[in-house]
Amino acid sequence: MLKTAICDLFGIKYPIIQGGMAHVATAELVSAVSNAGGLGIIGAGASESDWVREQIRLTRQQTDKPFGVNILLISPFAEQVIDVVLEEKVAMVTTGAGNPGPYIPRFKEVGIKVVPVVASVALARRLERAGADAFVAEGMESGGEIGQITTMALVPQVVDRVQAPVVAAGGIADGRGLAAALALGAQGVQMGTRFVCSQECIAHPAYKQAIVDASDRSTIISGQSTGYPLRSLENKLTREFLEKEKSGISMEELMEFGVGKVRLGLIEGDLENGTLLAGQIAGMIKEIKPVKVIMEEMVAEAEAIITQLRNSAGVS
Repeated sequence: MLKTAICDLFGIKYPIIQGGMAHVATAELVSAVSNAGGLGIIGAGASESDWVREQIRLTRQQTDKPFGVNILLISPFAEQVIDVVLEEKVAMVTTGAGNPGPYIPRFKEVGIKVVPVVASVALARRLERAGADAFVAEGMESGGEIGQITTMALVPQVVDRVQAPVVAAGGIADGRGLAAALALGAQGVQMGTRFVCSQECIAHPAYKQAIVDASDRSTIISGQSTGYPLRSLENKLTREFLEKEKSGISMEELMEFGVGKVRLGLIEGDLENGTLLAGQIAGMIKEIKPVKVIMEEMVAEAEAIITQLRNSAGVS
């Protein structure tokens, strides 16, 4: 059975973490992932702190296994969410879109492990000095906000420059991706798009089907000019957004145009006017399955690949 430093760090069976996706990483999905042996993560997104507290308590009703919360540091409610997480003493937090350094001592005081999502070596090194327990090195193949480096290039560079365990994210959806991540030196993987297409995820069925129907070239990056590039499925909204970017309208007008569009796509299922966050791996996902099946098939495939490679190399 695959067991890595990430399994020991979080007390989980499999080295698989669920991405803390806004709107869709709710108690239903989080508890299913944790119950199946991985680490589920509530996606706080830009939600208010009362909602995050409710999700933490709902998750605890559905699992006695470890789980975490993803905190979006640019959220207007980030400070209040941090207070709730500290009060509720969840097992761990992942962080994105900001510098978690000033908050790390507060988390560690109450025993919460801190795992920043990073898109560069420099950020990982700085946050390791601040006390981070592990890192999610996320390549630009991922859905949602992205960096500039691919997973294949980013992960080994982060692994080589930090002492803490590294989790690979971006472009991973099956056992081949897990085996490849381990070969790059990662201690596990984080997946988002694959878990959207699970039976337990509350995402709108039309959004899930759009991912299932996607091809290798179905995603597009918009928002480059805003400083927050976003990967999603191409649709009417992304084409309009790109046209507005080219026209040179103000940042404020662009941001206002995008307000509310993520929920419109993910939860309300508007496939043309909503944002349909998805990674490039969407073209590989062809079925909606229970979380437990997704994870068990993934681990079995990875173990078979590793065994085959060992046998091919003549390693006992």
